[in-house]
Amino acid sequence: MRLMATVSQWIEGARLRTFPNAIAPVLAGTGAAAGVDSFDPLIALLALVVALSLIIGVNFANDYSDGIRGTDDSRVGPFRLVGSRSARPASVRNAAFACFGVAAVSGLGVVALSGQWWMLAIGALCIAGAWFYTGGSKPYGYAGLGEVAVFVFFGLVAVLGTMFVQAGTVSGFGIGAAVGVGSLSCAVLVANNLRDIPSDRVTGKRTLAVMLGDRDTRTFYTALALVPFVITVLIGLRNSWVLLGFLALPLLLIPLRAVIRGATGRYLIPAVRDTGFAMLAWGAITGAALAFG
Repeated sequence: MRLMATVSQWIEGARLRTFPNAIAPVLAGTGAAAGVDSFDPLIALLALVVALSLIIGVNFANDYSDGIRGTDDSRVGPFRLVGSRSARPASVRNAAFACFGVAAVSGLGVVALSGQWWMLAIGALCIAGAWFYTGGSKPYGYAGLGEVAVFVFFGLVAVLGTMFVQAGTVSGFGIGAAVGVGSLSCAVLVANNLRDIPSDRVTGKRTLAVMLGDRDTRTFYTALALVPFVITVLIGLRNSWVLLGFLALPLLLIPLRAVIRGATGRYLIPAVRDTGFAMLAWGAITGAALAFG
């Protein structure tokens, strides 16, 4: 039987709900660069293309790798192309590689415009990290290191890299924004993995949530979700406009309540989505405050 996913299924497989993980760090990093009078719209746009291409690529790569391992056979979460038998594994893998190619070309444009050629190595590391999260013979996402990678790549590297290629430097405010975005990005993954603890245990996928267990994972999520607002207070001592970041806090109330009250399975799907929206709001508001405050 020939497998042929529809356009809408491919779009769903790209997981648009994860896009805040790519957009928020670029907004925050660009705002930090503008705060030191170094905003470059073309570099910022290319950085956004890099981030979006990587997030789509890693989503397709995870779909492929988890699918061929059978990890997605009983998953509660969003639609998967390979796990649902809607697309051939090779097609999903090739889509991932195509996205990584777009990220590489866009990243080449970034380093050419900024003159920071050494950052080609950072770009290569990001692509390798995206693939080996669930790919290869020993994926680090199956060894409880997914949250570390998300914090590093979609927090520190994405925010500070976006700032550095525009400004040629990083600031304390930029580091704070990177930690805040990275923490919320981790919280998205923690909520996702909390939902998948039962199925991941069955398939042998040892995420950090599986290692910590249900109760401690919920505590970890809560701590991660609150870190950015501690940073908001600290940066707000120097730039009062950053305190507007608290406007993102109401977006976290519902997912926090769901996690704290013990929601499981499909009832955690909205928590993953809403945490992403809160991250996008916090990153956008903080970036704007750093730029204009």
